Amino acid sequence: MQVKVVRKYEAATDICAFELSRPDGGDLPVFSAGAHIDVHLKNGITRQYSLCNPPADTQRYLIAVLRDANSRGGSVAMHGLEEGELLEISEPRNHFPLIADAEHSLLLAGGIGVTPILCMAKELKAKGASFEMHYCARDASRMAFRERLALGDLATRVHLYFDDAGPSARVDLAKLLAHPAPGKHLYVCGPAGFITVVLETAKAAGWDDRCVHREFFATGSTPRASEPGSFQVKLSSSGQVIDVLPDQTVVDALLAAGVEVPTSCKQGVCGVCVTRVLAGEPDHLDFYLSDDEKALNNQFTPCCSRSKSPLLELDL
Repeated sequence: MQVKVVRKYEAATDICAFELSRPDGGDLPVFSAGAHIDVHLKNGITRQYSLCNPPADTQRYLIAVLRDANSRGGSVAMHGLEEGELLEISEPRNHFPLIADAEHSLLLAGGIGVTPILCMAKELKAKGASFEMHYCARDASRMAFRERLALGDLATRVHLYFDDAGPSARVDLAKLLAHPAPGKHLYVCGPAGFITVVLETAKAAGWDDRCVHREFFATGSTPRASEPGSFQVKLSSSGQVIDVLPDQTVVDALLAAGVEVPTSCKQGVCGVCVTRVLAGEPDHLDFYLSDDEKALNNQFTPCCSRSKSPLLELDL
């Protein structure tokens, strides 16, 4: 669908917020906390950005974008947009939803990872649900929506931490995650390193994987296959077998054979390309699937993952 950039403003150092509305002023499709939209930029790049306004707000979508020094073009293009410009976006999708019957929700955000977490906090507050939010940033100037969090209706539920303020002002994850419970759910979003530390701390504290939810924005680095090499994929619909070379992704091999799989991040982060595996053992190199999902070996991300077996049969 088409939307207009009705407002663009600085939410923090190197972070721009964008308010998007329909050009005709009509309602936008509804969404739930944790949802994101695909933004199709003029340079041919598609990127996902989490919605951070309250889900009850149907007149606008609010997103925030960090200008990344290592950008592959997405954040630079977004920061170059001006108010009044038109954009093509997808309808909202949610791979990071809140658990409706949670007794308590623990929300952790690092840096720009605050965007879906802020939306979650707004929804939980509106429902009168039990929750707390913990937000970490390098310094106060880089904390998006800081004034809104510190002074707004979420102030009593939000705890802010700054790396440059010394050890006493940093979050104590071991203490924060020390008491898992069946009805308690943890949600974390932010840089890959931040999420990894949170997940490792939660695991050490005995958290059930089913109560831990995360969303990566970028990988930082992509794990390498244990034994890089060629293998084959088989399409269940036609029986066609396609070779995948050592320096080729499954997505690229399929495309060369005339089979297109939807992709976006191409880093195993977004989940757009997740494909069912009917036979064979994938070599999971993504950051999207949970450990439990990977252990089932019934789906994988062909944008980056490979195969441990000579042949993978795909539901394509």
